[in-house]
Amino acid sequence: MNPQQEMEQRGQCKWRITVFEEEYFQGKSCEFTMECQNILDRDFRKIRSIKVENGPWIGYEYPEFQGQQFVLEKGDYPCYQAWSGNSSYRTEHLLSFRPIKCANHSDSKVTLYECEDFQGRKFEMCDDYPSLQAMGWCSKEVPSIKVNSGAWVAYQFPGYRGYQYILERDRRQGEFRNYNEYSTQAHTNQIQSIRRIQH
Repeated sequence: MNPQQEMEQRGQCKWRITVFEEEYFQGKSCEFTMECQNILDRDFRKIRSIKVENGPWIGYEYPEFQGQQFVLEKGDYPCYQAWSGNSSYRTEHLLSFRPIKCANHSDSKVTLYECEDFQGRKFEMCDDYPSLQAMGWCSKEVPSIKVNSGAWVAYQFPGYRGYQYILERDRRQGEFRNYNEYSTQAHTNQIQSIRRIQH
C-alpha cells in the first residue's frame, strides 16, 4: 500500500469529493481525491450534484478545466443552484474538477491594480470584501491582480454574486496581468467583491 492509499484508508486525505450523475445525490457516483480532467472518461454523462468532504475544489463547465468555473468548498451541493449561487451564469452540470491546493484562509493576501500589467493605483488586502467600492476601490473594474498568498474567488458583482473567478497563488505564479487570465470564460474585468477560499 502506497502512502496515498494509507492516508485515504485512515480518512486523512486532504482532498475528497464525491460526484453524482443526478441531482440530490442520485444515480451513479464516484469518490475522488485528485483532479478529474473529464468525467465522461469515467462513463459518466455529467455531474449534477456533489459532496465535498475535504479541501476546496474548482468545478468546470467543460472537460480539461475549461469554461465557467465554480468554487466548491466543504459541504453539499444537491443541484446546480448550490454551486452557481447568485451567479448570472448558470450551468446545470460540471464535467471536470480539481483541488485548490494553495488555499490558506488564515494566510491569504492579494493586490488589486487599477490598470493592466500591475500598473497604476494598487490596493493590498488580506480579508473578505463583499463590496470593493464600499472599501474605497473607486471603479467597478479590476484590470490586473497579483495573488501574494492563498487562493481567492473574485465576483463580478457586490455581495459575492455574478461570474466567479478563482485566483490561486500556485497558478500563473499568482499573476493575472489582464482579465483574460482570470478564466477561460472571462468576458469583462468587472470585479466588485472578493473573498478568501475556505480550506
